[in-house]
Amino acid sequence: MPRPVPASPTPLPAYLRDTYTWAYLDRRSVRWLDQRVVVSAILWGNADRLMNAAVAEFRPGQRVLQAAAVYGDFSLRLVARLGDAGQLTVVDVAPIQVANTRRKLLRWPGARVRVADLAEPLATTFEAVCCFFLLHEVPPHSRRCIVRNLLSAVEPGGRIVFVDYHRPRWWHPMRPVMALVFRYLEPFANSLLAESIETLVPESADFEWRRETLFGGLYQKVVGVRR
Repeated sequence: MPRPVPASPTPLPAYLRDTYTWAYLDRRSVRWLDQRVVVSAILWGNADRLMNAAVAEFRPGQRVLQAAAVYGDFSLRLVARLGDAGQLTVVDVAPIQVANTRRKLLRWPGARVRVADLAEPLATTFEAVCCFFLLHEVPPHSRRCIVRNLLSAVEPGGRIVFVDYHRPRWWHPMRPVMALVFRYLEPFANSLLAESIETLVPESADFEWRRETLFGGLYQKVVGVRR
């Protein structure tokens, strides 16, 4: 008789199980969605541009937290940017995503991947934090908890980088399509579009912020530097 698979010590959030099992918890989906060509298609050909824009904010030798696993080669780009003297820590609440990211980073001794819920306070601080397309996938209350914890994890003088969706310009040809995507596939995205990442929580006041939008406003990069 086969042994039951042990439960993860970190429970999966209900919103993840109920909304995103198909995308992040199914082994068949993980294999398919993790392909570079699929990631590029999902981001309308902007994957390289967005990943490079995020990675360019970090310096070789830094200790960096990556908030949640990312499909494609984003983690490889980031750890390569940090170099042999740097250290990348990737935290995700889903064991299947942690295992997949560990596989990709196997050849990088300065990379660590672990299971944890970012909605809970982190026990470690970092020189920099990167949050790439996570916030639109969590409900507002969890989003605020995550942002608060990520900001608290940034050391004085350090920076945090968010890359995510943004409300596109009124003339954007993809606006009707994205409205359908947000309605049926990304049900928490509209609540993010209605807010500014840099003002989500009071702790944001401890940072100096700058923001830029890309691809007709469909995407945003928000960078905060802790005073």
